[in-house]
Amino acid sequence: MFWFTHRHLPPVDDSRRPVTLLEYSPLDSYHSPAVAVVGRSGLKGHRRGVGSVPCETCREPELVYPAVHNRRAMTVVAFDFDGTLSDSEMTVLLGERCSVADEMAAITERAMNDEIGYAESLRERAALLEGLPESDATAAYEQVELRPGAADLIETLNEAGITTAILTGGFERGVAAALEREGVAVDHIVSNRLPLADGELTGEVNGSLIEGTKDDALESLADDVGAELEDTVAIGDGANDLPMLEVAGLAIGFEPKPAVEPHCDVVVSSMAEAREVLESNAVLE
Repeated sequence: MFWFTHRHLPPVDDSRRPVTLLEYSPLDSYHSPAVAVVGRSGLKGHRRGVGSVPCETCREPELVYPAVHNRRAMTVVAFDFDGTLSDSEMTVLLGERCSVADEMAAITERAMNDEIGYAESLRERAALLEGLPESDATAAYEQVELRPGAADLIETLNEAGITTAILTGGFERGVAAALEREGVAVDHIVSNRLPLADGELTGEVNGSLIEGTKDDALESLADDVGAELEDTVAIGDGANDLPMLEVAGLAIGFEPKPAVEPHCDVVVSSMAEAREVLESNAVLE
């Protein structure tokens, strides 16, 4: 069961509601390539996700993001958080508070490159935080920031009537703090939590995205809002994003790890580029 947090932040804990999971079959047909599209098989000599056409008035080529899918209107956009909407790494920020940041970063890197299982990596990182005072954890969460352009993109999607979601193995308090600071919100959040006991982190981690995967979370979200999986856009960077990238109607890699890039329809390196891809695919006007 996945717990969705809706657009009422903060508090996060008071606004979750359960969503029943349904079984699904992967929809492979909508990942068909198109002419001049830099898709999952790549295009040698070009920056992935970007086509290049001559521009008579400038020295540099003009970057063009071709439409990858144009048969259906896409109504749901699901973002990863750490490494995508945010360039902060929550576990590292927490680790800095108890002098284990280097160990945290090393475990995270191995997980994002699919060298160890995500659930195993998350539990290892949480265990390193055992005994961290709540005040230090709060201070770390308050350091989490959205990357440039992320808040504007979320707001634009919300105004356009697109269902926005964050599906993250990160921690809800850090996500909520970053959104609140920018004065934006999303419709749904699926995340994990670091429990407290006697004013300290216990070293454990709870949540639906430890053993659960983001494809199931995305399917549950789509079902919750009455959309098909092919009507969804997934944006992520790491190995734990692979499941949702593989089932979404449009898979956008945000500076993806090497193991992830081949599974992306389009690759971007900024929120401005992500917006262009969404515009070229008629998600935004």
